[in-house]
Amino acid sequence: MRLYSRTGEYAWLNSSNCVPSTRHGTAFSQFTLWLGANLQITAVVTGALAVVFGGDVVWSLVGLVLGNLLGGAVMALHSAQGPKLGLPQMIQSRAQFGVRGAVVPLLLVIVMYVGFFASGSVLAGQAVGELTHTDDTTGIIVFALVTAVMATVGYRIIHTLGRIASTICALAFVYLGIRLLDRADLTALLHDAHFSLPMFLLAMSLSASWQLAFGPYVADYSRYLPRTTSAKATFWWTLSGSALGSQWSMTFGVLVAATAGEKFLDSQVGYVVALGGTGLVASFFYFVIALGKLTINVLNTYGGFMSMVTSVSGFSGKTVLSRRGRAAYIALIMVAGTAVALAGKDSFLASFKDFLLFLLTFFTPWSAINLADYYLVSRERYDLPALFDPHGRYGAWRWGTLAVYAAGLLAQLPFLATGFYTGPLVEPLGGADISWLVGLVVPAVLFLLISRRPADPSGNTGVVPSAAGARTP
Repeated sequence: MRLYSRTGEYAWLNSSNCVPSTRHGTAFSQFTLWLGANLQITAVVTGALAVVFGGDVVWSLVGLVLGNLLGGAVMALHSAQGPKLGLPQMIQSRAQFGVRGAVVPLLLVIVMYVGFFASGSVLAGQAVGELTHTDDTTGIIVFALVTAVMATVGYRIIHTLGRIASTICALAFVYLGIRLLDRADLTALLHDAHFSLPMFLLAMSLSASWQLAFGPYVADYSRYLPRTTSAKATFWWTLSGSALGSQWSMTFGVLVAATAGEKFLDSQVGYVVALGGTGLVASFFYFVIALGKLTINVLNTYGGFMSMVTSVSGFSGKTVLSRRGRAAYIALIMVAGTAVALAGKDSFLASFKDFLLFLLTFFTPWSAINLADYYLVSRERYDLPALFDPHGRYGAWRWGTLAVYAAGLLAQLPFLATGFYTGPLVEPLGGADISWLVGLVVPAVLFLLISRRPADPSGNTGVVPSAAGARTP
């Protein structure tokens, strides 16, 4: 539920979002939302990349499962923060980085949203182009416009889309899976298992990065749950929906890539639809693919809008946004994402793999810091009004946390392996990329070392003890 004034302005940042009358729903809504968000073609392509770049079926599947569970657990820990605080995820990051310092991870979050908007538009554009009998370029533009319109409607339409998409896409994937198994020699695929540590870790990295990328905005969709909602229930329903949906899609992608070869590389959407049939059946599956991408692209657009406004508000101090201003922010996300999609549509697979690993490098340190502060340092207690005051207890810039974040980034570089950069320790490890594991451990440990935990004699559960670089009242 949104809070509009008589002038049509939207009070979205302040603590009035925590008023009980604005809360609704159950933790189960997170299951349907994230199941639907992951039963879609980009997750299929993510799983397929594990095979496209050299992995076998068996160990790719094992690596993807582990990555989905580990990354999904981190993502679900962020989700569990939503009912307690009732705030957008990146607003809460001000407690760690400062009211204005939070703009550093926020800028990277915005890049993430634009990138996922673009990748989704490339694949959905293929489907829309087929449905409208035009071409990929027209399909990308049409899909982007529809996404922007849906994103302006907001939270409730996102959950409605999630419920519809989770049902339709689940049925479609079951049917496509049956058709795929009719064509594939599953016994031969499962017997062709040759363990390769670099390929195994690549599979883990692909699925973990997929899950971790939801971290900066997963709480944006759990924050409307009643404050009494169990954190455990929120955690488990989010994890189960996201991990099940993504693993389902990625398993399908692994089997498709292992059986289709060049046909899949030439046209990811076209090959998947061809499994279903031709004529009206094919049109239906093109629609399903577009619907699945619409769900997640609306999430990305809405999250990008929230991140942009959060960045600006840290300097302007404004907590109210007009509907026209909101539409302008959403239009910026749409235009930027569409431009990237049109520029990269002809080299999608290689670019998308590097983009996922790029995300992993920048968001694992943020997740580590955020979770270490919320669960171990602050003990789930924050001074909510201070999150909007650069002169309050959290300050404008928390240089200690920013230094830890920078150290987390730098610690990953020797272990990073992408198409445009390979660290010096990758080859001694047999080509394996373990940078994301380093990115989780190093900043968490450093943040805990520099944080302070003074007692709160008042016992006020709405106030967090001061942490790294914070100003105490």
